[in-house]
Amino acid sequence: MRRTPWHHRALLRVAASAVAAGAAVALLASPAHALPPGETIPITGAFSFTTANGVVPTWEADDIALIGVSPGSVVTTASGITARLSLPLVAKTGTAYAAAGGFRLLNRTTGVSVRCSTPTIDTAALLVDCILADGTQEALLLISDIDSRSRVWGTNTVTSIFRGVEVRINGQEAADLLNEALDVNTFSPSITIGTGDLIAARPR
Repeated sequence: MRRTPWHHRALLRVAASAVAAGAAVALLASPAHALPPGETIPITGAFSFTTANGVVPTWEADDIALIGVSPGSVVTTASGITARLSLPLVAKTGTAYAAAGGFRLLNRTTGVSVRCSTPTIDTAALLVDCILADGTQEALLLISDIDSRSRVWGTNTVTSIFRGVEVRINGQEAADLLNEALDVNTFSPSITIGTGDLIAARPR
């Protein structure tokens, strides 16, 4: 399974926890330029995606529900056809963006769930990395495509914008993990789960 470098993920999670808890993060003033590699900074923004057509009904048929972990959220349409997951972003290290909260996949019949806490979205490694309930780290999701990447320079901020971020299960190993934990045969790496955007602003 492809992974981001462990020390970058660890540093980012520490910073994300501090920012989410309201801890002050010192940031030296500097002219507008690329950040030094490995520097972790606070950011604002969100990673959001809407499930592909057919995904939610397929999961519902196996009594699987997608649930947001605060401050992350999931909103399902009235028709029940699609759901939108939104995760606030709190810190950035290199190309890795740390989110607060997370999401979980719940088997309503058994009550068993797989929880993805403090996800890290890496736009270079093309992975969404999770901390599971037992504390292990797994790249459960793969970013299979990004339609466009852009950057907007404001007076006080630099905003990175990633459009058309397509998400799938990260290979058969991740699919097996989910299927075995939830006692289903629902998850497959060949199916697009959803498509959305990542928008993150940092101080200049």
